[in-house]
Amino acid sequence: MAKRIFITATNTDIGKTYITEKLLRIYSEMGYRVGYIKPIETGVLEKPLDGNRLFSVAKLLNPSLSALSLLDVVPYQFKLPASPYVAKENENVKLEKIEEAISKMEKFVDILLIEGAGGLLVPIELDYYISDLISDLKSTPLLVAPTHLGSINDTLLSLEHLQNRSMRFAWTLNLWRDRESFYQITYPFYKNKFGVVPIFQEHSLELAKEILNV
Repeated sequence: MAKRIFITATNTDIGKTYITEKLLRIYSEMGYRVGYIKPIETGVLEKPLDGNRLFSVAKLLNPSLSALSLLDVVPYQFKLPASPYVAKENENVKLEKIEEAISKMEKFVDILLIEGAGGLLVPIELDYYISDLISDLKSTPLLVAPTHLGSINDTLLSLEHLQNRSMRFAWTLNLWRDRESFYQITYPFYKNKFGVVPIFQEHSLELAKEILNV
């Protein structure tokens, strides 16, 4: 079985796709055969935008993935841009279908990056969440957190959720829209709380290596 890394976040539009693409390239440069899957994508009209984009990147880095189709990479595609629970309407999201897609891809990869939908407690079924899917897929979560004003609360809640579930995980901050204000507004807390502030843009290679040992 390949090393499974599940990229999740504190919320939607935090940078999961950006981080996933960077990690695909880093692991490929390290000599690993990389793969990518997004089990559920919502807001799909003609084709899944995130899934299609990163599948194209993964195929460039690992040409053997050309044997697979976009449906293998994004097994569940829903039109409504909402949580999977709402977007799926009356369809059931079956773990077996996702595992089948993963098994198909793992024939070609050493490291599989799995991109989630939204945050840890985004519902897939009424009492089944993204964090449940992470556990059931026996994958290592990488929590991506933002750095804007007000994000500390969401980040700490997400870290606490992972800790309460006794999950081994890694986390990183995606320094994106607020580069100028971050070091004054948010950085001081993280520095005093954690010592090393895991900013992805500064520690991407170290993070990639850390996840492999989690």
